[in-house]
Amino acid sequence: MSFPVNTPFLPPQGCWLPSAPPPQSKVMKVVNLKQAILQAWKERWSDYQWAINMKKFFPKGATWDILNLADALLEQAMIGPSPNPLILSYLKYAISSQMVSYSSVLTAISKFDDFSRDLCIQALLDIMDMFCDRLSCHGKAEECIGLCRALLSALHWLLRCTAASAERLREGLEAGAPAAGEKQLAMCLQRLEKTLSSTKNRALLHIAKLEEASSWTAMEHSLLKLGEILANLSDPQLRSQAEQCGSLIRSIPTMLSVHSEQLHKTGFPTVHALVLLEGTMNLTGETQPLVEQLMMVKRMQHIPTPLFVLEIWKACFVGIIESPEGTEELKWTAFTFLKIPQVLVKLKKYSHGDRDFTEDVNCAFEFLLKLTPLLDKADQHCNCDCANFLLQECSKQGLLSEASVNNLMAKRALDREHAPQLKSGENANIQPNPGLILRAEPTVTNILKTMDADHSKSPEGLLGVLGHMLSGKTKAASVRALLFDISFLMLCYVAQTYGSEVILSESRTGAEVPFFETWMQTCMPEEGKILNPDHPCFRPDSTKVESLVALLNNSSEMKLVQMKWHEACLSISAAILEILNAWENGVLAFESIQKITDNIKGKVCSLAVCAVAWLVAHVRMLGLDEREKSLQMIRQLAGPLCSENTLQFYNERVVIMSSILEHMCADVLQQTATQIKFPSTGVDTMPYWNLLPPKRPIKEVLTDIFAKVLEKGWVDSRSIHIFDTLLHMGGVYWFCNNLIKELLKETRKEHTLRAVELLYSIFCLDMPQVTLVLLGHILPGLLTDSSKWHSLMDPPGTALAKLAVWCALSSYSSHKGQASTRQKKRHREDIEDYISLFPLDDTQPSKLMRLLSSNEDDTNVLSSPTDRSMSSSLSASQLHTVNMRDPLNRVLANLFLLISSILGSRTAGPHTQFVQWFMEECVDCLEQGSRGSILQFMPFTTVSELVKVSAMSSPKVVLAITDLSLPQGRQVAAKAIAAL
Repeated sequence: MSFPVNTPFLPPQGCWLPSAPPPQSKVMKVVNLKQAILQAWKERWSDYQWAINMKKFFPKGATWDILNLADALLEQAMIGPSPNPLILSYLKYAISSQMVSYSSVLTAISKFDDFSRDLCIQALLDIMDMFCDRLSCHGKAEECIGLCRALLSALHWLLRCTAASAERLREGLEAGAPAAGEKQLAMCLQRLEKTLSSTKNRALLHIAKLEEASSWTAMEHSLLKLGEILANLSDPQLRSQAEQCGSLIRSIPTMLSVHSEQLHKTGFPTVHALVLLEGTMNLTGETQPLVEQLMMVKRMQHIPTPLFVLEIWKACFVGIIESPEGTEELKWTAFTFLKIPQVLVKLKKYSHGDRDFTEDVNCAFEFLLKLTPLLDKADQHCNCDCANFLLQECSKQGLLSEASVNNLMAKRALDREHAPQLKSGENANIQPNPGLILRAEPTVTNILKTMDADHSKSPEGLLGVLGHMLSGKTKAASVRALLFDISFLMLCYVAQTYGSEVILSESRTGAEVPFFETWMQTCMPEEGKILNPDHPCFRPDSTKVESLVALLNNSSEMKLVQMKWHEACLSISAAILEILNAWENGVLAFESIQKITDNIKGKVCSLAVCAVAWLVAHVRMLGLDEREKSLQMIRQLAGPLCSENTLQFYNERVVIMSSILEHMCADVLQQTATQIKFPSTGVDTMPYWNLLPPKRPIKEVLTDIFAKVLEKGWVDSRSIHIFDTLLHMGGVYWFCNNLIKELLKETRKEHTLRAVELLYSIFCLDMPQVTLVLLGHILPGLLTDSSKWHSLMDPPGTALAKLAVWCALSSYSSHKGQASTRQKKRHREDIEDYISLFPLDDTQPSKLMRLLSSNEDDTNVLSSPTDRSMSSSLSASQLHTVNMRDPLNRVLANLFLLISSILGSRTAGPHTQFVQWFMEECVDCLEQGSRGSILQFMPFTTVSELVKVSAMSSPKVVLAITDLSLPQGRQVAAKAIAAL
């Protein structure tokens, strides 16, 4: 079909379609489209005439991309050996006037594969040059994803084109005609460089890689092939240009994981405080939670590995120097020389990058050796060369090479020549703690292995091993009594020192629960645990109780052979009640009570511990005037024996018993204003006890201790204990709220940053609960109350945003795992019920959303979730089916709804700026590909609002804040980036 020459461009009869086309319309339109292009060429229409006529005669309903206009124009333009300049001018006009989308042009170009036609290739490269560094799309999300795919196809085409040009150049050089292919190769590399140098384009390609994995793989193969061809070329400029393009392509999958490390700082108070906190309050906790927490801090604060390891060592030595002599010092020594090397072994698995982890550890030790005063002080405290012991242990764990160890030891030995020497007379007989612990460790490990084996069928084997640990020859009954007593006392001591969780065995269905475990859970007083003295566990078989009472009252010599010690421990509480009643009713005299209490603690100290455990629970239930005899009995059981005891290791057992009883009675004695003098021979005084000054409001104590810590720049062990006591006394909300108020008072930038680092480590005392309070109560209160917005100005506002993100990330990354020992003891006594605060279903508006709507004029935006369309609150977490019954998940979801509302609101202010800082910190802290991060709770619609904020309108930010593992996430990201 042809159009009459020099006549208006009118459709022939029956060829053009009506506005409501039949199903075959698209095929017919494409046929007519090609005919129209040919007619325009024949009549030599100018580009704008062509465009006017095309728009005039084609129905308005169809878009040019659906009709494949770009494809049709290129197909017609590339028919001959050289491109048709007139038809190409039509395409350029269509691109400039946005008749065709960039994606349709790129797709059309990538279909051309005859790379031998130089003029055609150059024409296509010129077309790409028009827009390759300023791609955009303002259509639907699907069209934006189409742009990503088209750009990946075009990149693949460019690489193939470059490879073909390079191959021709190589062949030309061999044939002695170097000009062949050189110009085209230079043009291809120039377009590649121009396309890839745009961060926006690389972000779109990042999405395309996730969307079209097979196409990305094919493109990578072409890149490898190009590299092989270019390796044979001698032109350094072309090779350099190609290598640069290659490295840009290879950087696309990891374009979000590049963070600059802090090189201007040498001290990191958060790491220091975390290590001190662990060594002081969670010594026997699993290493994995500590490793994850340290790695989280390292990522969030971008700390270089050598300085990170150095800070860990510094904190350990400070802990040793600060620790009071005795048990605390031994604990810190074990923590430093045994636990921390194991922590570093696990940290080694997380290390990435060019440097080897052993090099980083070596570098950290090089820095540590320069801190001569710190090492000298630790050496004086421990009476040995601490660095030497530490280096040996690190070498044993494979953290340092032998050459590094020898080099570092030699440097330290040289330094120690000038160190202040200890008086040999004073310390000649002192066994250094590090040496003692490191020598004992293998022996203890072997004993523990023996004890961990199954001895249920033949307990004699275990008795034999334990019996060998005792000196002298003893009868079997005496050995049983002694081993029971020592084991019971040690388990009690361990439970009190490190938390009862370390004692609990793994629950196995049908398995019998060990006696001590039952007793500890039901009968042993602990911090925050209230016992009922009338509980059935304190009321065993009455016949056993009667025989035990008779034995205690009448016999001066308890028969060891007849005793089942675990039964006696369970019966003693009921026996004590009988004896107490008899004493109060005048049946027994005080002398009889003395004899009975001597009998109780005279053979096995465990009986005294069980008796006092019940008495402590009993005293709590009595009135003020009823307590005297019970307290007197505690005093008798805690006091020394009236007669001398010759039993093996009895004095050593009394030392442990006294320590246990002192801890056990501390709360009840404080509450009843009673004083009991516990035997002090060989017993450590309870460290960090009664630290709070009397008759002073705890809020004053909190602000005072925080001011001192902030001034100093680091948290010491004593401060940690004071903060822990205040947290326990005031509750989580009081503690968190008052410390946040202190942070918001700071106006100096360096002080606010230091305050954030310190507050984060202080909050680690109970991070999960603090996070719920901070994100669920304090932040919403500040963001929705306009009278408080002034407090969110920079610098305190920036600091609070940083702290909130750090807390949210830490809690979210760890709340699925097991809580650390120190966090399990806490109760949520002062935290509101999160189900009522944030209802599970959206039929009733949550308290937070009601709060928002009452504080804003823009009620349409800040309304309850029921008033918002589903699309406006849909987030990745809903598509990942995250459990929304979890309080932290609910708090995060509601916080991000609030953020979305603030961004969409017409009212701007410091709260809007705060939201920006919060999101910037999220982007700064997150790793690439961290599916399931806190940002999954952000509604998808928030992304388009965020990019309107100038500081957030970057492709990398969009990639970081969207969940690219989901198709919806990729669509949202593509749409936001394409519109930038």
